[in-house]
Amino acid sequence: MDDLDRTQLEQVLRLAKENNHMLRSMRRNAWLGGIIKLLIYAGLIVIPFWLYLQYLAPVMGALTQSLDKIQQVQGAGTQVSAQFGELNEAIQGLKTKFPQLFPSE
Repeated sequence: MDDLDRTQLEQVLRLAKENNHMLRSMRRNAWLGGIIKLLIYAGLIVIPFWLYLQYLAPVMGALTQSLDKIQQVQGAGTQVSAQFGELNEAIQGLKTKFPQLFPSE
């Protein structure tokens, strides 16, 4: 083998090693980039859900309980109003039956 062939062969070997090194680093970077993307997308899905469970869900639970209590109070107010209406009707009946007990204003 002459000197020219030997230098070309050494140059091809050097280029092949350099190419192999670059390809391995590209594959490693692509793999790490995929893992990082996966972690970012998982974080974008998990973090809002976790924040909802930690902060918003208790507030919403308390709000719904308060609304339920308000509705119960309103229902009780309606019942009391109906009872006062009946009481008012009974008083009007007494006024018509016993006008002397209830002087006119």
